[in-house]
Amino acid sequence: MDPAFDHVDDSKLPRIAGEGNRVRLFMGSLYGETAPTKFPWDIFYAEAVLAPSAILPLDPAYDERAVYVVSGEIDIAGDVFGPGRLLIFKPGVRISILATSQARIMLLGGEPMDGPRNIWWNFVSSRKERIEQAKAEWRSGKFSSVPGEHEFIPLPE
Repeated sequence: MDPAFDHVDDSKLPRIAGEGNRVRLFMGSLYGETAPTKFPWDIFYAEAVLAPSAILPLDPAYDERAVYVVSGEIDIAGDVFGPGRLLIFKPGVRISILATSQARIMLLGGEPMDGPRNIWWNFVSSRKERIEQAKAEWRSGKFSSVPGEHEFIPLPE
């Protein structure tokens, strides 16, 4: 697909509240909700804030699932994990995330892609030469500006 940038106002993102859990869905579908952001694959990307002792299920609806612990501590099957940990789960296994303290986590995953991807800054492609082309297009201003932003952000060196 052609490079693109879509801006969705925060007020349009689905919010799911449960027993001690608050989830904000940025992309894809999760917990019966679907975000308005566009992506060509079945995925999910969400932020969850859990109160102490809250439990958040992560069903095996997607083959690839992970949790990144931003703050606090969580317990999964008796193992405790703190900030900075990225946990990747086996396909088909239902996971329950228990907050042992106030915790903020990122939930991400989806269906496997059709091959490896190259990532550089905000660019992702299955072809390295396409990333070089995107860099040139960014430098020359061919990308649309970010709504509400007026400052041009240069490529990292």
